[in-house]
Amino acid sequence: MHAGSVLIRKLALAITLFAVASVAIPTFAFLSASPAEAAVVRSISVQGNTRVDPETVRAYLTIKPGESFGPSDIDESIASLFATGLFADVQIVQRGSSLVVTVQENPIINRVNFEGNRGLSDETLAGVVQSKERSVLTTARVQSDVERILETYRRRGNYQASVEPKTIDLQQNRVDLVFEIDEGGKTQVARITFIGNEHFSDGRLRDVIKTRQSGYLGWLRTTDTYDPDRFAADQELIRRFYYDHGYADFRIISSVADFDRERNTFFITYTVEEGPQYRFGEIEVDTTLSNLDPEQLRRRVETRSGRVYSSELVEKSLENLTIEAAKQGYAFAQVRPRGRRDFDEHTISIDYQVDEGPRAYVERINIIGNTSTRDYVIRREFDLVEGDAYNRILVDRAERRLNDLGFFETVRITTEPGSAPDRVIVNVFVEEKPTGKVSFGVGYSTSDGVIGDVSIEERNFLGRGQYVKFLVGGGSDTTNIEFSFTEPFFLGRRISAGFDVYNRTNDADSTQSYDQTLTGGALRFGFPLNDDTTLQPFYRLYDRDISIPDFTTEANCIQNQNYISDAVCQTQGSTVTSLVGASLIYNTLDNTNFPRDGIFAKFTQEVAGLGGDTHFSRTSGEARFYKEVIPAWGVVGVIRGEGGMIKSIGDDGLDLQDQYFVGGSVIRGFETSGIGPRDASTGDSLGGQYYIAGTAEATFPLPLIPQEIGFSGAVFTDAGSLWAADPEAVPSGVTVESDDFELRWTAGFGILWKSPLGPLRADFAWPIVMNDADETQIFRIGGGTRF
Repeated sequence: MHAGSVLIRKLALAITLFAVASVAIPTFAFLSASPAEAAVVRSISVQGNTRVDPETVRAYLTIKPGESFGPSDIDESIASLFATGLFADVQIVQRGSSLVVTVQENPIINRVNFEGNRGLSDETLAGVVQSKERSVLTTARVQSDVERILETYRRRGNYQASVEPKTIDLQQNRVDLVFEIDEGGKTQVARITFIGNEHFSDGRLRDVIKTRQSGYLGWLRTTDTYDPDRFAADQELIRRFYYDHGYADFRIISSVADFDRERNTFFITYTVEEGPQYRFGEIEVDTTLSNLDPEQLRRRVETRSGRVYSSELVEKSLENLTIEAAKQGYAFAQVRPRGRRDFDEHTISIDYQVDEGPRAYVERINIIGNTSTRDYVIRREFDLVEGDAYNRILVDRAERRLNDLGFFETVRITTEPGSAPDRVIVNVFVEEKPTGKVSFGVGYSTSDGVIGDVSIEERNFLGRGQYVKFLVGGGSDTTNIEFSFTEPFFLGRRISAGFDVYNRTNDADSTQSYDQTLTGGALRFGFPLNDDTTLQPFYRLYDRDISIPDFTTEANCIQNQNYISDAVCQTQGSTVTSLVGASLIYNTLDNTNFPRDGIFAKFTQEVAGLGGDTHFSRTSGEARFYKEVIPAWGVVGVIRGEGGMIKSIGDDGLDLQDQYFVGGSVIRGFETSGIGPRDASTGDSLGGQYYIAGTAEATFPLPLIPQEIGFSGAVFTDAGSLWAADPEAVPSGVTVESDDFELRWTAGFGILWKSPLGPLRADFAWPIVMNDADETQIFRIGGGTRF
């Protein structure tokens, strides 16, 4: 019995183990089956889904009913479902002959909120993040958004900013996503240092780059923060500056931006090696193209033997030669400069080799990144279109033009092979920036007192590249309303066309004894003759209304006046002027607002008499020459000359106000309209038919004053004269003094401020040679601000 009982118990245990094993074998096989022992299911069920359709879930699985699968298929299916971004959790298990997929759906974002942001608006940050309302919330996307927000703040200069994302659970598996932001302090550039520079001072090189040192007025600007893209662009600006000034061996050995976390500032250090300054040696133009005239090509070369070497002049020469060859029928001409450097004489001789280049055509020009600017505004800056011969020089020229428009933060042009070996696809990548602004202007001048204006300006109107401006301004004695419109590509050509309308009022003050209202408009055109020269024809029509306070008629003024010249009295009333003219402008200035090098010259001829009440011919001209005379210290020399002549057409003579009035704005040391013909009895200025003026000036940084403040000094001398009042503009009873040519000469010094809100200037000038009838003014201040 005992042995039988033992046997029975062993048999029962074996049966139990067999039963358990029979149940466990499928699960065990699922967990450890090899590809040769893969499982098969008959159906796939989906659980936990509320928004996502079960068929959508099944579509992402690599497992299909009736097909064998293994652990790798399970892993791949789980990864595929997670990759959709729809699910927070996924589990796949086999239950008998069914595969059960259990999912936990990611919540839907109800709202995206930003808290703690003061420097950047909610709209700006909403454009940065990828998480949007009514989209699925995913951890990876939120983490990416945090990095995007931090990068945006870093580019703004907030390197200590932090972002913490939080969610607020709502009903129906919805959440509010909140980014809690601590902007931290503004991370400024405390100091920009140059090591190894001998020919140019640190201050001069700081003027070359875009990044500025923080200073007393750092709160008014944003360029004193560290931006890695601006830092990289600054290095290229430094290289181009040295290459354009003859230092062909120049190189930046190192450029370092050290971040001081305790003080939350950057210290930027450039270590440079300048090398010697080179000049152009022999300049030759050779060509293997038999029909090209080398002499004709040489006339298009900007580089000249003996001049200081300039990479910019080499680039212009390449462009000119390429265009000239194309005009003579060689669309595929390739121009390559071959330099021969003489290390002993410090000269670089250049041989421009003009050959037949590879025959390649522009298959397509793709414009990428523009949302406001229309495609044709970008395409018209190219000198080639689809189907034309491809030329890299012309593409580089288009890239420079696009940058000069001021519409884009960045411009990048790349090429890729086309559909055939001789086809090239040109890709133009642009990143737009705001082109419109509302400006408030505040200024002060000695003659007009406090002045101000409000203007609305758009440089890319409706994305068409047109310029529109509306301005309202004035001061204690002046009011001004203006509207301007300019189309830079009139009739599809590189011709500018525009119009202006205005109303300007000047009340009687210490410099004039009458009120004047000028209402009119102008039509103008611009024809570029080359890169530096422009012809600008124009037509103007305006009404000038003169009134004298307390005197309603000319007769009343003449009979009762005891302080106003009869010449002024007879100008009362309205006069219409219709004139046509043209200006020829030559401009090679390196900077419009603060030039250091180049020439600006303008010659203008006007004729009035196409209708209207006045008939005269007026000729005027001016020229300014800038040269950095001591580059190491940033000393800039300026020579300026100007003059004009106006003559009556017919027997009626000139109106008093059509003549020239010269004073402190042209020859410092004198009042406005302070020199020239004058009524001996009343002292009123009567104007003159001729004037000349000249200036010699040197500007320099002020010592012992931090350069980031923007102050500089100037010493100058002015000279000139105004003479010959028109006899027809002066009644017979008026005695005119100071009517002959007499030279005036002054000298003085000035203080200039490149304020973040615009240029300001104060001058002290003393007459050295003058006429007793002249009115002097020792101190004069003028300028304005834009913000």
